[in-house]
Amino acid sequence: MSRGLPLPRLTLGLALVAALVALSLAALTIGPFPLSVPEALAALFGAGEPQSQLVVQNIRLPRVVAALLVGAALAAAGASYQTLFRNPLVSPDILGVSAGAGLGAVIGIFLSLPVAFIQLFAFAGGMAAVLLVMLVASAVRNTDHVLALVLTGVVIGALAGAATSLLKVLADPYDQLPAITFWLLGSLASTTTTDILPALPAVALGLVPLFLLRWRINVLALGDDEARALGVEAGRIRFTVIAAATLVTASVTAVAGVVGWVGLVIPHIGRMLVGPSFARLLPVSAALGAGYLLVVDTLARTIGEVEVPLGILTAVIGAPFFVWLLARGRRGWS
Repeated sequence: MSRGLPLPRLTLGLALVAALVALSLAALTIGPFPLSVPEALAALFGAGEPQSQLVVQNIRLPRVVAALLVGAALAAAGASYQTLFRNPLVSPDILGVSAGAGLGAVIGIFLSLPVAFIQLFAFAGGMAAVLLVMLVASAVRNTDHVLALVLTGVVIGALAGAATSLLKVLADPYDQLPAITFWLLGSLASTTTTDILPALPAVALGLVPLFLLRWRINVLALGDDEARALGVEAGRIRFTVIAAATLVTASVTAVAGVVGWVGLVIPHIGRMLVGPSFARLLPVSAALGAGYLLVVDTLARTIGEVEVPLGILTAVIGAPFFVWLLARGRRGWS
């Protein structure tokens, strides 16, 4: 892992907060109905033209909040998984949470359920997939526990993907199939305040233990033997981190659909800024992820006449960046 740049903690924190505020304000002004900064601020606080208030409060503000929440959650979960498994190629879907959430949402769409139930099915699917992974991995003997978790996650994710493909084949091609495809590519197009509110406590419930255990997670990154020598119970901490990161990922996936690359790429940028220490990496990754997805979502709704799904843009931006990381070689990852 990279040692990071010697940036003062306070300076970096203030810079990230200022950037998030500026990006949020810019997102409120940009769109098919452009607004100036004073108009957007007035509409935000219930003043100005009624049409401006409608656009800002009912359409753009929920999307801005959702983008910040989803980006921060996915980046924080990615940083947690990468530190826990001591592998820079790990992302939040390594244990099958994204595939399970996708299957749950597809089942809801296939059954023509209301949006709230689709989100509930997505959340339940993500949690169920990881629970199944942990149960199967715990039953495997004579194998490294971390390796068993990762391999089982790949298998469960593949099975969930196969079930999703089967439902796409059976779905109504004129009604259900487009909705399934669009959801699996990720989008915040129809996000409302009602969609965000249930996710907020779930994300907070997942991030709080990650923050409180940040020093123990640092120790766990040294290996189980070293962690035990320092008085850290590796098994319990690992279970807590997996449960918390999965809860965070499943919660935001239920709101935004499957959004890839955020949890894989953003923690690398965080390490370049603050180094590998999880205590610093967690908040920095969350802030960077929030700003990144806000920029991507603003581009998604403005670069064309038809909105581009988030998953496409995050892949287009993230893949070249990750190739560049690979080109830098293994230095900085160890």
